[in-house]
Amino acid sequence: MSAVTSGINQLPAFHDLWTAAWHVSESELGVDPDAAFMDVVCAQHRRNFDLWHEEDKARAPDATDAEIAGVKRCIDRLNQERNDLIERIDQALLALLPEPGSDVPWNTETPGAAIDRLSILALKIYHMREQTERDDADATHRVQCAHKLAVLERQRDDLVTALTTLLTDLETGRKQLRLYRQLKMYNDPKLNPAIYGAGRRA
Repeated sequence: MSAVTSGINQLPAFHDLWTAAWHVSESELGVDPDAAFMDVVCAQHRRNFDLWHEEDKARAPDATDAEIAGVKRCIDRLNQERNDLIERIDQALLALLPEPGSDVPWNTETPGAAIDRLSILALKIYHMREQTERDDADATHRVQCAHKLAVLERQRDDLVTALTTLLTDLETGRKQLRLYRQLKMYNDPKLNPAIYGAGRRA
């Protein structure tokens, strides 16, 4: 567990590295069920990377209705995979933690959810930095984006600190990790009435 805790400080650098690499080559990334912890974190970040760019496509002014519908289905799939991988991260951590006492408090947010937020911040930072370097934008735009970039970087630093503290508390038994299932209903044909209702109507 201590290795994971110390590695969290390096996570922004990994997120930045992966983000830059995927903007050069968007090779697919698969995850073995028995993959190491950082491999699962990498896969989870990739889902956010893909979601970011699909969301951009959905907002293109010249996108057709058919294109937007296709993007929406892709977003639904990626978001389900993203949430599944957040749970995988928490499961991996839970297996490393000591058995807590019954009266030990738990946190409002799991480490996996915080790592997901770090992933999204890495993407915001990458794309906001791009805005500060645009040759086709005026100086006012670049300065405004530089201020926003500084805010994002401070938020990420604060989140890393908070997450490190949480992991230390989990390791030492001051807090316990409860694995929360997202139980997304919209992708489940047994739970989404628009899906199972369509079968009855047919």
